[in-house]
Amino acid sequence: MGKQFPASKLERDESLRVVDNRTGKEYTVPITHNSIPANFFKGIRAAAGPNDRPEDETERGLRVADRGFLNTAVIESRITYIDGDNGVLRYRGYPIEQLAERSSFLEVSYLLIYGALPSASQLSHFTSEVLLHGPIHSDAEGFFRAFRYDAHPMSMLTSAFAYLGSYYGEANPSLQGQDLFTKAAKGDPAALQNMDRQIFRLIGKATTLAAMAYRIRQGRDFVVPPTGMSYTESFLYQLDHLSPTDHLSELHSNKPHPVLAKALDILFILHADHEMNASSTTVLQTGSSLPDPFSAVAAGCASLYGPLHGGANEAVIRMLISIGSPKNVPAFLEAVKKRQKVLSGFGHRVYKTSDPRSFIIRKVADEVFAVTGRDPLLDTAMALHDAALKDDYFVSRKLAPNVDFWSGLIYRAMGFPMDFFPVLFVVPRVVGWVAHWRQMMLSPSGVKIWRPRQLYLGPSTRDYVPLEERTGTFQVGVGMEPSVIEHSGMTKRRKLAEAAGKVRSKL
Repeated sequence: MGKQFPASKLERDESLRVVDNRTGKEYTVPITHNSIPANFFKGIRAAAGPNDRPEDETERGLRVADRGFLNTAVIESRITYIDGDNGVLRYRGYPIEQLAERSSFLEVSYLLIYGALPSASQLSHFTSEVLLHGPIHSDAEGFFRAFRYDAHPMSMLTSAFAYLGSYYGEANPSLQGQDLFTKAAKGDPAALQNMDRQIFRLIGKATTLAAMAYRIRQGRDFVVPPTGMSYTESFLYQLDHLSPTDHLSELHSNKPHPVLAKALDILFILHADHEMNASSTTVLQTGSSLPDPFSAVAAGCASLYGPLHGGANEAVIRMLISIGSPKNVPAFLEAVKKRQKVLSGFGHRVYKTSDPRSFIIRKVADEVFAVTGRDPLLDTAMALHDAALKDDYFVSRKLAPNVDFWSGLIYRAMGFPMDFFPVLFVVPRVVGWVAHWRQMMLSPSGVKIWRPRQLYLGPSTRDYVPLEERTGTFQVGVGMEPSVIEHSGMTKRRKLAEAAGKVRSKL
């Protein structure tokens, strides 16, 4: 990959020496925090070569190509650190293992957003504000009832976050001025207060919206968030309580099972943030144009909805169901090796060794199963887990169980339908999203809209050809023309009627 110079001839220099073989020019690129500024390469220019197209813009400087952001740092952050090679995950410097064992979700939320573990009074204030902002306007009932009876809960939740922004004009920079939140970086107390108010609303109402998306599919009335309960207890209460009102006298008899509430609290800690994942990047990409934070969170929710992100634990359950029983595991793994099947819940885009969260969640799973009973899929899961970890094919590829392998089994044991799994991912991840959004708004250098470049490979300049002069097919290949769609029902009948009308008109 690189030519090694004798160590005796080199002194440590935090820079990169680049020679452009097209021109023979040498450049020195500064290295900061083991990174180089991509914009530097814009100054490395050359005359267009024989194989260059005008669209390559060779004279305007080099561009850095990184499909899928595999090695691009888009922001400086102080929130979460991941060492994928060694299986390390830390929130603001604290190991995830310590936080999961000793902390609570709202305490971790405070840590992620504000940068330090809170004092007792700070935690009390933060918890109070989050829970006080749980109730939602009664008009939201009509919003949720407008969805089809079988609407996916993630479709409802994504829409609900965007809908939520319509209530709060004071949180919209398009209405209040584009520096509504960014002036907080200069110490504006009103801007800071406004920002934190929206954060309280988003975290507080995340469980309320999620519960409404759940209950509408159950055909039940909505439940007002109760008082006197923790964040996860309140969420479980809203999901399962049979009355739409808050009965203070029944709090103790209607509190969720403590093991389930604690398990959900730990799962929420593990899912609260994960550095620059797809949905967090989406929130920041959207947030860089300075919309209201509810719109940015809705965009993140849509990103997480995808099966490559938030749907992984659901895929694990479907995989285990398809395997059927432990005796079928060997055949399934052989099919995986032949690329005939997909192994879900193993490996990770970031972790090249075991996901540190998987060890924590394994213990949580045992505690939940002790209360709910043993899931019939558990034997298959354990057989798959053990067989894969003993197989050189998977070990050599560093395919170890990740957090999704066990979380789906826990959610299933707790009685959640599979299509609700991503919702249980979104609720805690809202904290990570707002932590990154807040950090961006407080950037001393301001907020720049994210506008990545592209490598244009399309046609060069073409002259327009009138319709009557076009002949043949201009483009050949998959997806180069509209598909022929099969119609049924009303559309089919209308097309038949139109065709019959044309026949009659000729007679």
